[in-house]
Amino acid sequence: MSFLTGSANCIKYTLFAFNLVFIITGIILIAVGAGVAGTFEEYDSFLKSNFYSITTFLIVIGVFIFIIAFFGCCGAIKENYWMILIFSVLLGLIFILELAAGISGYVLRNQTQDLISEKLNQTMLEYKTNPTISNLWDYTQREFTCCGTNDYTDWKLETKVNLANNYTADALPISCCAMPPGEIGSFYCVALNGDMNRYADGCLTEFSSYISAHAVSLGAAGVIIAIIQFFGVLFACYIAREIKIRDGISGFM
Repeated sequence: MSFLTGSANCIKYTLFAFNLVFIITGIILIAVGAGVAGTFEEYDSFLKSNFYSITTFLIVIGVFIFIIAFFGCCGAIKENYWMILIFSVLLGLIFILELAAGISGYVLRNQTQDLISEKLNQTMLEYKTNPTISNLWDYTQREFTCCGTNDYTDWKLETKVNLANNYTADALPISCCAMPPGEIGSFYCVALNGDMNRYADGCLTEFSSYISAHAVSLGAAGVIIAIIQFFGVLFACYIAREIKIRDGISGFM
């Protein structure tokens, strides 16, 4: 059997090099997917399953790329028509799936605020009865220096605290306020218009932007890597065609 020559031979080694790149892209997809999944896991009670489906999708795609790269490397070096054909078909499918994941990430970005708003309002009702929810709300309000979904008036805990001069006020979660420096004794976070310690903004805008940015990173990773792999499909198809002509193979392509 004669070896490929000229431009076909050059592209053969380019395809082999591309497969090394594919292995790296597989690692990147797994790392990005796992990293974002870990971030989402931290706020699990505030997020719907939509946010986890794309991360899982990209991790699975990253694993499959390792398998597909085997056919590409072996097929390119051995100049095996069928292995390269299998590689090009599988890589083409992965290309479509990554584009779908990338587009889904950008679509999810536009839906983030509505999806999160629903969950935030729902979990506020469980603040006093569910320790997991109360800890997550306290962590989120401190982390993003915010109070409530849209503002502090979203909290309806029906708890009063006694202040000076027998004055009572509606109590808020302590995490809604910044602890004043040098505070001694009991500290209350209350729903008073003049409370300068209370965080003015609601959590929805900042938290949604934070989650949306991670959704965009998933989409960007999927689209960029899909573009790289598109050229791999083109190279593989060209090599398969050259081998077919050389060996007189009939059938596909």
